[in-house]
Amino acid sequence: MIKYLFVLIASVQLLACSSCSSKDDESDPETYQGNNTLVKPRYNRSSVLHNPLNGWVMYAARDADPSYWDTEYYVSDLGMSVKASDYASACYIRTSWASLNPADGVYAWENPDSGIGKLIRGAEERGLPIAFRIVVDGRDQGMNTPQFVFDAGAEYYLEDSRFPDRRTPYPQDPVFQQYYTRFIEAFGEAFNDPAHTAFIDAYGLGKWGEAHNVIYEDPATATAESTERLKSEVFEWVTDLYVRCFSEVPLVINYHRLVGHPESWGSPNENSDKLLTDAINKGYIIRQDAFGMTDYYGDWEKQFARSWKHKCPIIMEGGWITTGTHRYWTDSSGKYREGHPEDVRQGEFEASAEAGVNMMDFRVGEVRSWFENSFSLVQRFISEGGYRLYPDRVYLPEKISAGDRTVITHRWRNTGWGYFPNNIPQWNYKYKVAFALLDADDQVVKVFVDEKSEPSEWLKDTPSSYDFEVDVDLDAGKYTWAVAIVDTSEDNHPAINLAVNEEITAKGWVKLMDLQVE
Repeated sequence: MIKYLFVLIASVQLLACSSCSSKDDESDPETYQGNNTLVKPRYNRSSVLHNPLNGWVMYAARDADPSYWDTEYYVSDLGMSVKASDYASACYIRTSWASLNPADGVYAWENPDSGIGKLIRGAEERGLPIAFRIVVDGRDQGMNTPQFVFDAGAEYYLEDSRFPDRRTPYPQDPVFQQYYTRFIEAFGEAFNDPAHTAFIDAYGLGKWGEAHNVIYEDPATATAESTERLKSEVFEWVTDLYVRCFSEVPLVINYHRLVGHPESWGSPNENSDKLLTDAINKGYIIRQDAFGMTDYYGDWEKQFARSWKHKCPIIMEGGWITTGTHRYWTDSSGKYREGHPEDVRQGEFEASAEAGVNMMDFRVGEVRSWFENSFSLVQRFISEGGYRLYPDRVYLPEKISAGDRTVITHRWRNTGWGYFPNNIPQWNYKYKVAFALLDADDQVVKVFVDEKSEPSEWLKDTPSSYDFEVDVDLDAGKYTWAVAIVDTSEDNHPAINLAVNEEITAKGWVKLMDLQVE
Protein backbone atom coordinates (compact mmCIF):
# COMPACT_ATOMS: atom_id res chain seq x y z
CA MET A 1 0.00 0.00 0.00
CA ILE A 2 1.34 3.34 -0.99
CA LYS A 3 1.44 5.73 1.95
CA TYR A 4 1.54 9.44 1.51
CA LEU A 5 2.39 10.05 5.19
CA PHE A 6 6.00 11.04 5.81
CA VAL A 7 6.76 11.31 9.50
CA LEU A 8 8.90 14.21 10.66
CA ILE A 9 10.41 13.77 14.11
CA ALA A 10 10.85 17.01 16.01
CA SER A 11 10.16 18.42 19.46
CA VAL A 12 6.94 20.23 20.30
CA GLN A 13 7.12 23.97 20.75
CA LEU A 14 4.14 25.19 22.75
CA LEU A 15 3.53 28.89 23.03
CA ALA A 16 2.03 30.11 26.30
CA CYS A 17 -0.06 33.25 26.65
CA SER A 18 -0.28 36.31 28.86
CA SER A 19 -2.17 39.05 27.04
CA CYS A 20 -5.13 39.63 24.77
CA SER A 21 -5.02 40.27 21.01
CA SER A 22 -7.01 39.77 17.86
CA LYS A 23 -6.43 36.64 15.78
CA ASP A 24 -4.36 38.56 13.22
CA ASP A 25 -2.09 40.28 15.71
CA GLU A 26 1.45 39.33 14.64
CA SER A 27 3.22 41.56 17.20
CA ASP A 28 2.88 39.40 20.32
CA PRO A 29 3.62 35.64 20.15
CA GLU A 30 1.93 35.09 23.52
CA THR A 31 -1.71 35.98 23.12
CA TYR A 32 -5.24 34.93 23.95
CA GLN A 33 -8.37 35.09 21.83
CA GLY A 34 -11.26 34.93 24.23
CA ASN A 35 -10.29 32.10 26.55
CA ASN A 36 -8.09 30.35 24.01
CA THR A 37 -4.34 30.22 23.66
CA LEU A 38 -2.45 31.02 20.49
CA VAL A 39 -0.18 28.27 19.16
CA LYS A 40 2.19 29.02 16.28
CA PRO A 41 3.49 25.80 14.72
CA ARG A 42 7.03 26.23 13.48
CA TYR A 43 7.32 26.34 9.70
CA ASN A 44 9.50 23.83 7.87
CA ARG A 45 10.81 25.34 4.65
CA SER A 46 13.06 22.64 3.26
CA SER A 47 12.00 19.04 3.94
CA VAL A 48 10.68 16.94 1.05
CA LEU A 49 6.94 16.48 1.55
CA HIS A 50 5.63 13.48 -0.39
CA ASN A 51 2.10 14.59 -1.23
CA PRO A 52 -0.31 13.73 -4.07
CA LEU A 53 -0.12 15.82 -7.26
CA ASN A 54 2.83 17.71 -5.83
CA GLY A 55 6.60 17.67 -6.08
CA TRP A 56 9.10 15.85 -8.27
CA VAL A 57 8.14 13.05 -10.65
CA MET A 58 10.72 10.32 -11.18
CA TYR A 59 10.63 8.76 -14.65
CA ALA A 60 11.33 5.09 -15.29
CA ALA A 61 11.77 3.22 -18.57
CA ARG A 62 9.51 0.20 -19.06
CA ASP A 63 12.58 -2.05 -19.19
CA ALA A 64 14.38 -0.36 -16.30
CA ASP A 65 16.81 -2.57 -14.40
CA PRO A 66 15.88 -2.91 -10.69
CA SER A 67 19.17 -1.23 -9.81
CA TYR A 68 17.81 1.94 -11.43
CA TRP A 69 16.01 2.71 -8.18
CA ASP A 70 19.25 2.75 -6.24
CA THR A 71 21.24 4.97 -8.60
CA GLU A 72 23.00 7.66 -6.62
CA TYR A 73 24.03 11.15 -7.68
CA TYR A 74 26.74 13.14 -5.96
CA VAL A 75 25.56 16.55 -4.75
CA SER A 76 28.47 18.85 -4.04
CA ASP A 77 26.24 21.23 -2.06
CA LEU A 78 25.53 18.40 0.37
CA GLY A 79 28.89 16.68 0.17
CA MET A 80 27.16 13.34 -0.29
CA SER A 81 25.33 11.13 -2.78
CA VAL A 82 21.55 10.89 -2.88
CA LYS A 83 18.85 8.88 -4.65
CA ALA A 84 16.31 10.55 -6.90
CA SER A 85 13.59 8.30 -5.49
CA ASP A 86 14.00 9.94 -2.09
CA TYR A 87 13.00 13.28 -3.63
CA ALA A 88 10.08 12.06 -5.75
CA SER A 89 6.34 11.93 -5.09
CA ALA A 90 5.47 9.70 -8.05
CA CYS A 91 6.99 7.37 -10.64
CA TYR A 92 6.01 8.05 -14.27
CA ILE A 93 6.12 5.29 -16.89
CA ARG A 94 5.66 6.14 -20.56
CA THR A 95 5.17 2.86 -22.34
CA SER A 96 3.38 1.22 -25.25
CA TRP A 97 0.05 -0.50 -25.43
CA ALA A 98 1.86 -3.51 -26.93
CA SER A 99 4.20 -3.85 -23.93
CA LEU A 100 1.28 -3.92 -21.49
CA ASN A 101 -1.05 -6.04 -23.61
CA PRO A 102 1.16 -8.34 -25.75
CA ALA A 103 -1.67 -10.76 -26.55
CA ASP A 104 -5.43 -10.51 -26.46
CA GLY A 105 -6.49 -10.79 -22.82
CA VAL A 106 -2.91 -10.89 -21.54
CA TYR A 107 -1.79 -7.99 -19.32
CA ALA A 108 1.82 -7.55 -18.27
CA TRP A 109 0.97 -6.07 -14.86
CA GLU A 110 -0.61 -9.40 -13.87
CA ASN A 111 2.80 -11.08 -14.21
CA PRO A 112 5.02 -10.01 -11.28
CA ASP A 113 8.09 -11.32 -13.13
CA SER A 114 7.54 -9.17 -16.21
CA GLY A 115 9.57 -6.00 -16.66
CA ILE A 116 6.58 -3.82 -15.90
CA GLY A 117 5.61 -6.02 -12.98
CA LYS A 118 9.03 -5.61 -11.40
CA LEU A 119 8.95 -1.88 -12.03
CA ILE A 120 5.57 -1.50 -10.35
CA ARG A 121 6.72 -3.57 -7.39
CA GLY A 122 9.89 -1.48 -7.11
CA ALA A 123 7.85 1.71 -6.97
CA GLU A 124 5.53 0.28 -4.33
CA GLU A 125 8.48 -0.81 -2.19
CA ARG A 126 9.74 2.77 -2.23
CA GLY A 127 6.41 4.35 -1.45
CA LEU A 128 5.97 5.87 -4.91
CA PRO A 129 2.57 5.85 -6.58
CA ILE A 130 2.64 5.02 -10.29
CA ALA A 131 1.65 7.24 -13.22
CA PHE A 132 1.27 6.08 -16.84
CA ARG A 133 1.11 7.26 -20.41
CA ILE A 134 0.11 4.62 -22.97
CA VAL A 135 1.42 5.23 -26.52
CA VAL A 136 -0.16 3.69 -29.66
CA ASP A 137 1.52 5.63 -32.50
CA GLY A 138 4.21 3.63 -34.30
CA ARG A 139 5.84 6.14 -36.64
CA ASP A 140 8.97 6.80 -34.59
CA GLN A 141 9.15 3.95 -32.10
CA GLY A 142 8.01 0.82 -33.86
CA MET A 143 4.97 -1.29 -33.09
CA ASN A 144 3.35 0.41 -30.12
CA THR A 145 -0.07 -1.10 -30.85
CA PRO A 146 -0.32 -4.89 -30.38
CA GLN A 147 -0.07 -7.00 -33.53
CA PHE A 148 -3.30 -8.84 -32.69
CA VAL A 149 -5.23 -5.58 -33.19
CA PHE A 150 -4.02 -5.33 -36.78
CA ASP A 151 -4.56 -9.05 -37.30
CA ALA A 152 -8.19 -8.45 -36.32
CA GLY A 153 -8.51 -5.94 -39.14
CA ALA A 154 -7.74 -2.52 -37.66
CA GLU A 155 -6.80 -0.06 -40.41
CA TYR A 156 -3.54 1.83 -40.11
CA TYR A 157 -1.23 4.38 -41.67
CA LEU A 158 2.31 3.48 -42.75
CA GLU A 159 4.41 6.60 -43.08
CA ASP A 160 7.53 4.91 -44.51
CA SER A 161 7.34 1.63 -46.43
CA ARG A 162 10.95 0.88 -45.44
CA PHE A 163 9.69 0.25 -41.92
CA PRO A 164 6.65 -2.03 -42.32
CA ASP A 165 6.37 -2.59 -38.55
CA ARG A 166 5.85 1.11 -37.81
CA ARG A 167 2.10 1.00 -38.08
CA THR A 168 -0.06 3.75 -36.67
CA PRO A 169 -3.72 2.78 -36.21
CA TYR A 170 -6.44 5.16 -37.26
CA PRO A 171 -8.08 5.98 -33.88
CA GLN A 172 -11.57 6.28 -35.37
CA ASP A 173 -11.37 2.71 -36.71
CA PRO A 174 -14.05 0.54 -35.01
CA VAL A 175 -11.73 -2.45 -34.60
CA PHE A 176 -9.08 -0.28 -32.94
CA GLN A 177 -11.67 1.26 -30.64
CA GLN A 178 -13.09 -2.14 -29.72
CA TYR A 179 -9.74 -3.54 -28.57
CA TYR A 180 -8.50 -0.29 -27.03
CA THR A 181 -11.70 0.00 -24.99
CA ARG A 182 -11.23 -3.53 -23.73
CA PHE A 183 -7.65 -2.71 -22.76
CA ILE A 184 -8.44 0.55 -20.96
CA GLU A 185 -11.25 -1.15 -19.05
CA ALA A 186 -8.82 -3.79 -17.80
CA PHE A 187 -6.22 -1.11 -17.13
CA GLY A 188 -8.75 0.83 -15.07
CA GLU A 189 -9.69 -2.24 -13.03
CA ALA A 190 -6.03 -2.62 -12.08
CA PHE A 191 -5.02 1.00 -11.50
CA ASN A 192 -8.12 3.05 -10.61
CA ASP A 193 -6.84 3.31 -7.06
CA PRO A 194 -5.47 6.59 -5.65
CA ALA A 195 -3.51 4.69 -3.03
CA HIS A 196 -1.34 3.20 -5.78
CA THR A 197 -1.75 5.49 -8.78
CA ALA A 198 -0.71 9.15 -8.87
CA PHE A 199 -2.31 10.03 -12.22
CA ILE A 200 -3.00 8.67 -15.69
CA ASP A 201 -1.80 10.58 -18.75
CA ALA A 202 -5.10 9.86 -20.43
CA TYR A 203 -5.01 10.55 -24.15
CA GLY A 204 -1.99 8.75 -25.57
CA LEU A 205 -2.62 9.44 -29.27
CA GLY A 206 -0.22 11.16 -31.65
CA LYS A 207 3.56 11.09 -31.79
CA TRP A 208 5.02 9.93 -28.48
CA GLY A 209 1.50 10.05 -27.09
CA GLU A 210 1.81 13.84 -26.73
CA ALA A 211 -1.62 14.60 -28.26
CA HIS A 212 -0.25 16.28 -31.40
CA ASN A 213 0.39 14.92 -34.89
CA VAL A 214 -2.54 12.51 -34.61
CA ILE A 215 -3.15 10.73 -37.91
CA TYR A 216 -6.72 9.93 -39.00
CA GLU A 217 -6.36 9.50 -42.78
CA ASP A 218 -3.73 9.37 -45.44
CA PRO A 219 -2.46 12.97 -45.57
CA ALA A 220 -2.60 12.83 -49.36
CA THR A 221 -6.39 12.52 -49.32
CA ALA A 222 -7.41 14.11 -46.00
CA THR A 223 -9.43 17.34 -46.02
CA ALA A 224 -9.63 20.05 -43.40
CA GLU A 225 -13.32 19.37 -42.89
CA SER A 226 -12.90 15.63 -42.32
CA THR A 227 -9.91 16.20 -40.06
CA GLU A 228 -11.85 18.52 -37.74
CA ARG A 229 -14.80 16.14 -37.63
CA LEU A 230 -12.69 13.07 -36.88
CA LYS A 231 -10.55 14.94 -34.38
CA SER A 232 -13.61 16.02 -32.41
CA GLU A 233 -15.23 12.57 -32.51
CA VAL A 234 -12.08 10.75 -31.44
CA PHE A 235 -11.30 13.28 -28.72
CA GLU A 236 -14.74 12.85 -27.20
CA TRP A 237 -14.53 9.05 -27.43
CA VAL A 238 -11.10 8.66 -25.83
CA THR A 239 -11.67 11.19 -23.03
CA ASP A 240 -15.06 9.67 -22.20
CA LEU A 241 -13.42 6.23 -22.07
CA TYR A 242 -10.76 7.28 -19.58
CA VAL A 243 -13.23 9.22 -17.44
CA ARG A 244 -15.44 6.15 -17.22
CA CYS A 245 -12.57 3.81 -16.30
CA PHE A 246 -10.68 6.12 -13.93
CA SER A 247 -13.19 7.69 -11.58
CA GLU A 248 -10.83 7.87 -8.57
CA VAL A 249 -7.50 8.84 -10.16
CA PRO A 250 -6.54 12.21 -11.69
CA LEU A 251 -6.49 12.23 -15.51
CA VAL A 252 -4.02 14.31 -17.50
CA ILE A 253 -3.89 15.75 -21.02
CA ASN A 254 -1.20 17.70 -22.85
CA TYR A 255 -2.18 21.32 -23.46
CA HIS A 256 -0.93 21.90 -26.98
CA ARG A 257 -1.87 24.52 -29.56
CA LEU A 258 -2.57 21.69 -32.02
CA VAL A 259 -4.09 19.14 -29.67
CA GLY A 260 -5.43 16.14 -31.57
CA HIS A 261 -4.33 17.65 -34.89
CA PRO A 262 -2.27 15.95 -37.65
CA GLU A 263 0.44 18.60 -37.25
CA SER A 264 2.94 19.22 -34.47
CA TRP A 265 3.89 22.85 -34.90
CA GLY A 266 2.46 25.95 -36.47
CA SER A 267 -0.27 28.43 -35.67
CA PRO A 268 -2.78 27.40 -33.00
CA ASN A 269 -5.83 25.56 -34.24
CA GLU A 270 -9.06 27.38 -33.51
CA ASN A 271 -10.57 24.29 -31.84
CA SER A 272 -7.68 23.51 -29.47
CA ASP A 273 -8.92 25.63 -26.59
CA LYS A 274 -12.44 24.19 -26.87
CA LEU A 275 -11.26 20.57 -26.90
CA LEU A 276 -8.99 21.05 -23.90
CA THR A 277 -11.66 22.93 -21.98
CA ASP A 278 -14.10 20.11 -22.68
CA ALA A 279 -11.59 17.63 -21.24
CA ILE A 280 -11.00 19.77 -18.15
CA ASN A 281 -14.75 20.05 -17.60
CA LYS A 282 -14.89 16.24 -17.66
CA GLY A 283 -12.28 16.05 -14.91
CA TYR A 284 -8.90 16.29 -16.64
CA ILE A 285 -5.91 18.21 -15.36
CA ILE A 286 -3.18 19.50 -17.69
CA ARG A 287 0.50 19.01 -18.45
CA GLN A 288 2.92 20.17 -21.11
CA ASP A 289 5.91 18.32 -22.50
CA ALA A 290 8.02 21.23 -23.81
CA PHE A 291 8.89 23.37 -20.80
CA GLY A 292 12.13 25.23 -21.43
CA MET A 293 11.74 25.06 -25.24
CA THR A 294 11.14 28.68 -26.19
CA ASP A 295 9.72 28.02 -29.66
CA TYR A 296 7.57 25.06 -28.64
CA TYR A 297 6.29 26.19 -25.27
CA GLY A 298 5.10 29.48 -26.72
CA ASP A 299 2.64 32.28 -26.17
CA TRP A 300 -0.44 30.11 -26.74
CA GLU A 301 0.67 27.52 -24.16
CA LYS A 302 1.63 30.20 -21.64
CA GLN A 303 -1.71 31.94 -22.02
CA PHE A 304 -3.61 28.67 -21.66
CA ALA A 305 -1.68 27.92 -18.46
CA ARG A 306 -2.46 31.40 -17.12
CA SER A 307 -6.15 30.92 -17.78
CA TRP A 308 -6.24 27.76 -15.65
CA LYS A 309 -3.67 28.66 -13.00
CA HIS A 310 -4.94 27.73 -9.52
CA LYS A 311 -8.12 26.30 -11.03
CA CYS A 312 -6.62 23.16 -12.55
CA PRO A 313 -3.23 21.72 -11.49
CA ILE A 314 -0.40 21.78 -14.04
CA ILE A 315 2.34 19.18 -14.50
CA MET A 316 5.49 20.00 -16.46
CA GLU A 317 7.95 17.99 -18.51
CA GLY A 318 11.17 19.49 -19.79
CA GLY A 319 11.34 19.52 -23.58
CA TRP A 320 15.04 19.56 -24.33
CA ILE A 321 17.04 16.35 -23.95
CA THR A 322 20.49 17.57 -22.97
CA THR A 323 22.23 14.20 -23.09
CA GLY A 324 22.96 14.18 -26.81
CA THR A 325 19.80 13.96 -28.90
CA HIS A 326 18.86 17.66 -28.98
CA ARG A 327 20.82 20.78 -29.89
CA TYR A 328 19.41 22.72 -26.98
CA TRP A 329 21.91 25.56 -27.42
CA THR A 330 20.03 26.57 -30.59
CA ASP A 331 17.00 27.58 -28.50
CA SER A 332 15.82 30.99 -29.70
CA SER A 333 16.03 32.41 -26.18
CA GLY A 334 19.81 32.52 -26.59
CA LYS A 335 20.17 31.55 -22.93
CA TYR A 336 21.44 27.99 -23.34
CA ARG A 337 25.14 27.38 -23.84
CA GLU A 338 26.44 24.22 -25.47
CA GLY A 339 27.77 21.90 -22.80
CA HIS A 340 25.79 23.60 -20.04
CA PRO A 341 22.65 21.61 -19.25
CA GLU A 342 22.25 23.72 -16.12
CA ASP A 343 21.16 26.57 -18.42
CA VAL A 344 18.25 24.42 -19.61
CA ARG A 345 17.38 23.45 -16.05
CA GLN A 346 17.19 27.16 -15.19
CA GLY A 347 14.94 27.82 -18.19
CA GLU A 348 12.63 24.97 -17.20
CA PHE A 349 12.47 26.21 -13.62
CA GLU A 350 11.61 29.76 -14.66
CA ALA A 351 8.86 28.57 -17.02
CA SER A 352 7.50 26.32 -14.26
CA ALA A 353 7.39 29.20 -11.79
CA GLU A 354 5.54 31.34 -14.32
CA ALA A 355 2.94 28.63 -14.93
CA GLY A 356 2.66 27.76 -11.23
CA VAL A 357 3.18 24.04 -11.81
CA ASN A 358 2.52 21.47 -9.11
CA MET A 359 4.97 18.86 -10.40
CA MET A 360 8.35 18.92 -12.15
CA ASP A 361 10.20 16.04 -13.79
CA PHE A 362 13.27 13.93 -13.18
CA ARG A 363 13.20 12.68 -16.77
CA VAL A 364 15.26 9.64 -17.78
CA GLY A 365 18.67 10.87 -18.93
CA GLU A 366 18.21 14.30 -17.33
CA VAL A 367 18.32 13.36 -13.66
CA ARG A 368 22.07 13.61 -13.23
CA SER A 369 22.22 17.23 -14.36
CA TRP A 370 19.52 18.18 -11.86
CA PHE A 371 21.47 16.77 -8.94
CA GLU A 372 25.04 17.41 -10.06
CA ASN A 373 24.64 20.74 -11.87
CA SER A 374 21.41 22.31 -10.60
CA PHE A 375 20.69 20.98 -7.12
CA SER A 376 19.87 24.46 -5.86
CA LEU A 377 16.88 24.43 -8.21
CA VAL A 378 15.82 21.03 -6.91
CA GLN A 379 15.79 22.51 -3.42
CA ARG A 380 14.04 25.68 -4.57
CA PHE A 381 11.21 23.74 -6.14
CA ILE A 382 10.80 21.76 -2.93
CA SER A 383 10.55 25.02 -0.96
CA GLU A 384 8.80 27.28 -3.49
CA GLY A 385 6.93 25.11 -5.99
CA GLY A 386 3.69 23.16 -5.94
CA TYR A 387 1.83 23.47 -2.64
CA ARG A 388 3.37 23.62 0.83
CA LEU A 389 0.74 23.92 3.54
CA TYR A 390 0.86 24.67 7.25
CA PRO A 391 -1.22 26.29 10.00
CA ASP A 392 0.60 29.38 11.20
CA ARG A 393 -1.90 30.38 13.92
CA VAL A 394 -4.26 28.20 15.95
CA TYR A 395 -6.27 29.35 18.98
CA LEU A 396 -7.16 26.48 21.33
CA PRO A 397 -8.36 26.14 24.93
CA GLU A 398 -5.95 24.88 27.58
CA LYS A 399 -8.79 24.10 30.01
CA ILE A 400 -12.44 23.38 29.42
CA SER A 401 -15.36 21.84 31.27
CA ALA A 402 -16.64 18.55 29.94
CA GLY A 403 -19.42 19.13 27.42
CA ASP A 404 -18.62 22.80 26.85
CA ARG A 405 -18.36 24.41 23.44
CA THR A 406 -15.35 26.33 22.19
CA VAL A 407 -14.37 28.12 18.99
CA ILE A 408 -11.13 27.01 17.35
CA THR A 409 -9.72 29.80 15.21
CA HIS A 410 -7.16 28.51 12.74
CA ARG A 411 -5.25 30.15 9.91
CA TRP A 412 -3.46 28.40 7.05
CA ARG A 413 -0.76 29.36 4.58
CA ASN A 414 0.44 27.92 1.30
CA THR A 415 4.03 28.95 0.60
CA GLY A 416 4.14 27.25 -2.81
CA TRP A 417 3.40 28.87 -6.16
CA GLY A 418 0.97 26.05 -7.06
CA TYR A 419 -2.19 25.04 -5.24
CA PHE A 420 -3.74 22.07 -3.49
CA PRO A 421 -6.21 20.70 -6.08
CA ASN A 422 -8.93 19.54 -3.72
CA ASN A 423 -11.43 20.77 -6.31
CA ILE A 424 -10.73 18.17 -9.01
CA PRO A 425 -13.68 15.77 -9.53
CA GLN A 426 -11.72 12.66 -8.54
CA TRP A 427 -11.01 14.18 -5.12
CA ASN A 428 -14.35 15.99 -4.83
CA TYR A 429 -13.27 18.19 -1.91
CA LYS A 430 -12.50 15.17 0.25
CA TYR A 431 -9.55 16.76 2.06
CA LYS A 432 -10.45 18.92 5.07
CA VAL A 433 -8.81 20.37 8.14
CA ALA A 434 -9.45 18.31 11.25
CA PHE A 435 -8.53 18.66 14.91
CA ALA A 436 -8.10 15.68 17.17
CA LEU A 437 -7.83 15.09 20.88
CA LEU A 438 -5.27 12.44 21.76
CA ASP A 439 -4.82 10.43 24.93
CA ALA A 440 -1.53 9.83 26.73
CA ASP A 441 -0.63 7.11 24.19
CA ASP A 442 -1.28 9.42 21.21
CA GLN A 443 -4.44 7.51 20.36
CA VAL A 444 -7.29 9.53 18.88
CA VAL A 445 -10.28 9.82 21.19
CA LYS A 446 -12.14 12.56 19.33
CA VAL A 447 -11.96 14.09 15.82
CA PHE A 448 -13.49 17.40 14.77
CA VAL A 449 -13.64 17.99 10.98
CA ASP A 450 -14.04 21.58 9.81
CA GLU A 451 -16.14 21.07 6.69
CA LYS A 452 -15.91 24.77 5.84
CA SER A 453 -12.13 24.65 5.45
CA GLU A 454 -11.18 24.51 1.78
CA PRO A 455 -7.49 23.89 1.00
CA SER A 456 -7.89 24.50 -2.75
CA GLU A 457 -8.44 28.19 -1.92
CA TRP A 458 -5.14 28.59 -0.07
CA LEU A 459 -2.84 30.53 -2.39
CA LYS A 460 0.59 31.98 -1.87
CA ASP A 461 0.66 35.19 0.18
CA THR A 462 -3.05 34.86 0.95
CA PRO A 463 -3.63 33.29 4.38
CA SER A 464 -7.07 31.77 5.04
CA SER A 465 -8.75 31.88 8.46
CA TYR A 466 -11.65 29.90 9.92
CA ASP A 467 -13.71 29.96 13.12
CA PHE A 468 -14.77 26.43 14.01
CA GLU A 469 -17.20 25.60 16.83
CA VAL A 470 -16.75 22.26 18.59
CA ASP A 471 -18.29 20.51 21.60
CA VAL A 472 -15.72 18.87 23.85
CA ASP A 473 -17.88 16.05 25.19
CA LEU A 474 -15.14 14.00 26.85
CA ASP A 475 -14.53 12.65 30.31
CA ALA A 476 -12.38 14.69 32.65
CA GLY A 477 -8.70 14.19 32.10
CA LYS A 478 -5.62 15.35 30.23
CA TYR A 479 -5.53 15.29 26.42
CA THR A 480 -3.44 16.72 23.60
CA TRP A 481 -4.73 18.88 20.77
CA ALA A 482 -3.52 17.86 17.30
CA VAL A 483 -4.25 18.94 13.75
CA ALA A 484 -4.11 17.38 10.27
CA ILE A 485 -5.54 17.60 6.78
CA VAL A 486 -7.58 14.42 6.60
CA ASP A 487 -9.14 12.35 3.85
CA THR A 488 -12.83 12.32 4.68
CA SER A 489 -13.35 9.37 2.34
CA GLU A 490 -10.90 7.29 4.39
CA ASP A 491 -12.30 7.57 7.92
CA ASN A 492 -10.73 10.99 8.47
CA HIS A 493 -7.17 9.70 8.44
CA PRO A 494 -4.39 12.29 8.11
CA ALA A 495 -3.47 12.35 4.43
CA ILE A 496 -1.34 15.42 3.62
CA ASN A 497 2.13 16.09 4.98
CA LEU A 498 2.30 19.56 6.51
CA ALA A 499 5.31 21.88 6.41
CA VAL A 500 5.91 22.04 10.17
CA ASN A 501 8.67 21.31 12.63
CA GLU A 502 6.49 19.84 15.35
CA GLU A 503 6.03 16.41 16.86
CA ILE A 504 3.92 14.23 14.59
CA THR A 505 2.28 11.01 15.73
CA ALA A 506 2.78 7.72 13.94
CA LYS A 507 -0.62 8.21 12.31
CA GLY A 508 0.17 11.70 11.06
CA TRP A 509 -1.39 14.07 13.60
CA VAL A 510 0.61 17.24 14.35
CA LYS A 511 0.64 17.75 18.12
CA LEU A 512 -0.15 21.31 19.25
CA MET A 513 -0.76 21.70 23.00
CA ASP A 514 -2.26 20.02 26.05
CA LEU A 515 -5.90 20.28 27.13
CA GLN A 516 -7.28 19.71 30.60
CA VAL A 517 -10.94 18.65 30.62
CA GLU A 518 -12.49 19.33 34.02
